Amino acid sequence: MSVVEPGSAGPRLAGRVWAVLSRPAQTWEAIEAEPATLKGLYRDWIAPLAAIPAVCGAIGMLVFGIGIFGVGLRPHLVPAIAEMLVGYAVALAEVYVLAVAIDLLAPTFGGVRNQMQAFKLVAYSGTAAWVAGVLALYPSVGWLAGMLGGLYSLYLLYLGLPKLMKAPQEQVLTYFAVVLLLAVTVALVLGGVTERIRDMGGPMSMAARLQTSPA
Repeated sequence: MSVVEPGSAGPRLAGRVWAVLSRPAQTWEAIEAEPATLKGLYRDWIAPLAAIPAVCGAIGMLVFGIGIFGVGLRPHLVPAIAEMLVGYAVALAEVYVLAVAIDLLAPTFGGVRNQMQAFKLVAYSGTAAWVAGVLALYPSVGWLAGMLGGLYSLYLLYLGLPKLMKAPQEQVLTYFAVVLLLAVTVALVLGGVTERIRDMGGPMSMAARLQTSPA
């Protein structure tokens, strides 16, 4: 049995997550050698884990609200669910766009193009950020957990780049810096699209549906 099994059932998901987070170097070795498909990665890893911050964030807002200037604000159910679905879709899209870009950039930094390896790299390096999203259940600490999880995911990405994309060690730091800049750009662009959807009114206009509650 390998350290990471993309096709395994739900009960093994926690074990695979723990392997990625606690033994990243060893786990990247296993991931690099494992066969995978895009459909399998999305179904068995990306989709369930990316749902954690989306679902927990929506629950946290509905239960605890959002504290603004000492006032507790809670969204209505429908816009909160809509917000969750859009955020989830954006997360799935970010994985795809970033993986394609990493694959295209590989030869520039002495690596080898392999789109499936790029998708595995993005999928598994995102584990820390997604799992940290469970603390979005309590918004006052969720932002800090998300930041720390994101930093650890960047560390996982840095470790995985030379293994999965075959970049020489002297080029890894530059490759990583470019990927990081690209990831920020992708997040800003997709975030801007999300904001435009909210500004159109309709069920995504969260601000128009916030109701005041005791702080």
